[in-house]
Amino acid sequence: MKNKNRHFDQLRPGYDFDYSKAVRGKYYKRLLDEGSNVVILDPDISKAFRDSSSVNEALRSLLELTRSTKRLTRRSNGRAKKLRAA
Repeated sequence: MKNKNRHFDQLRPGYDFDYSKAVRGKYYKRLLDEGSNVVILDPDISKAFRDSSSVNEALRSLLELTRSTKRLTRRSNGRAKKLRAA
């Protein structure tokens, strides 16, 4: 309990939040219905990226690399062998 009270004591005087009107779990149902897009990064990963746009850029690059590699490694249909034999 001491930690909770200490947290409230650290609020700036300009903040006037009436906790008697607070509703616990107000958005809980909506979060379950819509889902969440929050992702927790490991500390070493979060140090490597400044913000969410840099994370998105890196992931898009990785997806593009995956797509291009997938195209390069698809099994051939044997057409290349026929062309070489001719």
